[in-house]
Amino acid sequence: MNQIGRPPERKRIPVVLTTAEIQQVLALLPGVEGVLARLLYGTGMRLSEGLSLRVKDVDFDRHVVIVRSGKGDKDRVVMLPRSLAPALREQLASSRALWAADRAAGHSGVFMPHALDAKYPRAGQSWAWHWVFPAPKFSVDPRTGVERRHHLFEERLARQLKQACASAGIAKHVTVHTLLHSFATHLLQAGTDIRTVQELLGHSDVSTTMIYTHVLKVAAGGTASPLDALALGS
Repeated sequence: MNQIGRPPERKRIPVVLTTAEIQQVLALLPGVEGVLARLLYGTGMRLSEGLSLRVKDVDFDRHVVIVRSGKGDKDRVVMLPRSLAPALREQLASSRALWAADRAAGHSGVFMPHALDAKYPRAGQSWAWHWVFPAPKFSVDPRTGVERRHHLFEERLARQLKQACASAGIAKHVTVHTLLHSFATHLLQAGTDIRTVQELLGHSDVSTTMIYTHVLKVAAGGTASPLDALALGS
């Protein structure tokens, strides 16, 4: 089996929404799903990174978000869109209300990564470590068997996004990851250096980020089709 080797990695052109399509879709996403979708598109965070975001990692003063254990299990810093700040503050207020109710009822704190529960037993009950996007109900943590408040489940945004794209009449195979693809492509379209985009996405190799330049080559209109040179009637 070792002689067979690994199959070659195939590069696929990502599905990207235009800025007009993004605006349509985000306008059709209300509530917490709308805030989460705008955060993912506005920062280039992956769904798992956005859902596992903790209160302590949102810095409104510096307008940054710290992504912990992101792509490649590395930390990185992304921008916090100024236009999103008011809605994100409202989301934090809703999250704090749940946190306060959980503390008053004596429920277990949130899950702590890297076995920090053993080192800091009460940290999971602190506001700083609470989820920015907590689930409305409790669930049993399969890792520990403890019933606690988890963050929102992934399927929630996926369902709402699918419905929004259908309502907007967008005939593309859109997933939550499309928000990240659109973020990167739109930054490059606006003239952002590819190395900067690489750092924002957490890619180890710039060749991974280069896939978005393929989307731009034809879309930019740099190469005209020979059909357009023909004097044919429409």
